[in-house]
Amino acid sequence: MSVRHFLSLMDCTPQELGALLRRAIELKGLRAHGVLQEQLKQRVLGMIFEKASTRTRLSFEAGMIQLGGQAIFLSPRDTQLGRGEPIADSARVMSRMLDAVMIRTFAHSTLTEFAANSRVPVINGLSDDLHPCQLLADMQTFLEQRGSIQGKTVAWIGDGNNMCNSYIEAAQQFDFNLRVACPHGYEPNAALLALAGERVEVVRDPREAVAGAHLVSTDVWTSMGWEEENAERLKLFAPYQVNRALLDAADPSVIFLHCLPAHRGEEISEDLLDDPRSFAWDQAENRLHAQKALLEFLILPTETP
Repeated sequence: MSVRHFLSLMDCTPQELGALLRRAIELKGLRAHGVLQEQLKQRVLGMIFEKASTRTRLSFEAGMIQLGGQAIFLSPRDTQLGRGEPIADSARVMSRMLDAVMIRTFAHSTLTEFAANSRVPVINGLSDDLHPCQLLADMQTFLEQRGSIQGKTVAWIGDGNNMCNSYIEAAQQFDFNLRVACPHGYEPNAALLALAGERVEVVRDPREAVAGAHLVSTDVWTSMGWEEENAERLKLFAPYQVNRALLDAADPSVIFLHCLPAHRGEEISEDLLDDPRSFAWDQAENRLHAQKALLEFLILPTETP
């Protein structure tokens, strides 16, 4: 059986993604009841970080420990990757010693090249293009709080960044409609928009995007790697702040999500994370449970009848 990677939500079928969410909720319940889980005992996850992280490192490292395995943190300065070793060579070596590799990087091509030369599953912990692990947590959170997202309306407010791109893929895989509100010149990936077709609509007015929405999400206006544009972005994105008044234009059952870290007073109002419609803290915790389900799915061999 060929190795499975998770570089994008499109690497799984909708049925597999649904099963991952159900398993994540199950694992969350088992942990809450103190049930020991050791299905990944003696398995090792290598974690390569080119970008800084709090939630990604904690969730993958803690997740492996909770499943009986271990995780090894690697930064470019700790490995030969930082001294120019080809990605393909590193992949060939690391995948002979590890059971899976998680990479948090800038260029998405780093992930695809590593995966093409790896014997073991490679997981996208974030790239400049996509953030699929975060979307697993987001979809788990909505499922827990409101049930199935199928047929619902989701609004993305702000930069058409990697999170927005993954929401476009999620709209296809989880069967919901997505409205993206962003300034001219900051639209999400055009190829992904084309694939999504009528399922995704790009608008300029945030109130138009959130009208009747069941889920509203946003992210920082300046992603890692774009810091030199920060002053310009703060001015341009000011009308795209998500606040309580904007949420009032959504469906009464709306929930608000933010992948964190949040810049209060910028993409969200100072008080928004304290609003009862915000589930950002549950969403952050669900990175742990969703990724545990993903690690199981990718690392454990599938039993054939």
